[in-house]
Amino acid sequence: LTLPQFVQLMDNFVGEDISLPAVKRLTAFIKREYKQTDEEKMKQQEKLQRMSHVAQRKQLLEALFEKWDSKACGSLDLEEVVAVLSTFKGGMGKEALMKAKEELCSRYPQLSKVGKLSPKAFQVFLELIASKFTGNEDETMDNLVSFLTASVEQSHTKSLQSSARRKWLQDIQKAAETSGTSMEPVYKAVIKALSQDMEAHGDNKRISAYIALLEENQLSPEQGQVLLRYVACTVDDAPYILNRVLHRDMRGVSFAAIDQGKPIYVPRVQHHGNIHFWSSDHPEEEKKGSLLVLPLYDAHWRVFGILGLDTLRDQCHNSIFLTHEITFYEGVCHAFSKAYHHICMRENVLQVAVTALDWLYPRTPSIHAVTTYLVEPGTDKNYALCKVITTDNTGQKEIHRSPVVLLREENLLRDYLFKCTDSSEVTLTSIYGEHHIAVPLHDLSRQTLGIFDISIGQHKKLPPQEQKDLQKMLKMAQAACSEILQRSLEEREPTQVLEAERVANVRHAGILFHRFMLQELRECV
Repeated sequence: LTLPQFVQLMDNFVGEDISLPAVKRLTAFIKREYKQTDEEKMKQQEKLQRMSHVAQRKQLLEALFEKWDSKACGSLDLEEVVAVLSTFKGGMGKEALMKAKEELCSRYPQLSKVGKLSPKAFQVFLELIASKFTGNEDETMDNLVSFLTASVEQSHTKSLQSSARRKWLQDIQKAAETSGTSMEPVYKAVIKALSQDMEAHGDNKRISAYIALLEENQLSPEQGQVLLRYVACTVDDAPYILNRVLHRDMRGVSFAAIDQGKPIYVPRVQHHGNIHFWSSDHPEEEKKGSLLVLPLYDAHWRVFGILGLDTLRDQCHNSIFLTHEITFYEGVCHAFSKAYHHICMRENVLQVAVTALDWLYPRTPSIHAVTTYLVEPGTDKNYALCKVITTDNTGQKEIHRSPVVLLREENLLRDYLFKCTDSSEVTLTSIYGEHHIAVPLHDLSRQTLGIFDISIGQHKKLPPQEQKDLQKMLKMAQAACSEILQRSLEEREPTQVLEAERVANVRHAGILFHRFMLQELRECV
């Protein structure tokens, strides 16, 4: 137990009406009776050392990946890493390297197609190599890290460029983490990152930038099963591009970039002959400049859209995109994909909460209201709670698309919510005679992801059957959220259990709640 968890456990145990002498007697009893054997102390110390070692290793490998990813593109070339590692220990570890590579490619089948290592795949690769050597695995890993660190050299200018670009990419992720379930701040952060880089490292070229996402074509499938909808762009291009749709049978290179899974660069659009121009301000023969279309990948290396840039608005018609710029734009694609799927994950968690509350309400008439919060990360305890769903005593729900944000220092009467977040444990309290049960939803590391704030009015506890149904709902909601988080982390295809999970292209997160409910029912029969 951490300190906040221990305090919360004791607080729940003694309740609100206990006298100070009784608390003192309980404290004295615990001090007197709690004993820890030497063996238990040793196990606890070993566990702490192991956790500390894993955390340090993770930080070390993340720093190594960043150093190798000097162009901030979010991935490393597999063959380039293999070429350097083949000289490790004077080339004596080639057999171990090839075995590790083979095992890595079987874990991540898409590697043979794209040849790109994500930070997670890079870490797994090094761990696999270390495991193939005889001797101490930790020592081998340390030697691998030292070897790879020494293999990378970077000039001061490139280091500054990389640092600035990494900061802009981090701003995209920060926008996702602090925007509830809205994509608009993420779109703005992407356009801003591209503009800032053009000013700092791109000779101040005037660019147009746009994001288009794939959608199922339900209205005119004869034009192709999918279409591209333009969801964001630079301000000047909004009248021509925003919310427009590109079909497969229209001119353009975007679908070619999607099908090939590679960026397509057209240095001179006037000589290409198959470019789709959205603006009709000037005749096509007068349009000059460069065009770059990059595919957007999800964690499974499936394309879900494109990022496009062009220099058609630039007065210098010879403007072209340089290699270091294109590489950075690949990094922007990677950062946008992470941010986009983070928002999708939060929307899925929200959908699980809605489905869980729909299941709960007919069974628990004693519950007066449930308010659902998501945790918005910050430094240390300077996080915020976003109110995302309010449910009244009839089960009517209001979903807050622009979340109401709660800060600890501004909400003293809601301090129990922050205690629940800190301890990641159930918290009980009473406010003006109204009893509340705050229940955390955990992420995969048991940190608080969200909270159900359940009001049961004047009742100190729910009737036994309602309490049982509430516990069942919370258990299934947690299982569904854990599954969603696991899917968002893994770079392999998820397993679907119910037929309904296979049917829709966009899998309905609420189905997961019913899947776990059904699985438990099967186990009980």
